Amino acid sequence: MTRQNLILIALAIAISILPLFMFSDGSAEFSGADGQAEGIIQELHPTYEPWAAPLWEPPSGEIESALFALQAAIGAGILGYVLGRRHGRKSA
Repeated sequence: MTRQNLILIALAIAISILPLFMFSDGSAEFSGADGQAEGIIQELHPTYEPWAAPLWEPPSGEIESALFALQAAIGAGILGYVLGRRHGRKSA
């Protein structure tokens, strides 16, 4: 592995871990946009009732986050494959 690759890997790890230590006192809540939007809707219109419900709710927020990350990874993998395939066809 080259020195540049090691530096990039170290930076990626630091970017991933640093926010966890920056807010370790619990002052910042890492919540999704859905939860924040629900709170704002309740403030603006307290009698609002959702007209749809999820088919299945994950048992915890951690599982929900993991499934979202898996979905994003699969999408990124498919996009990377398609773009790489198109680039390979142009080069050939």
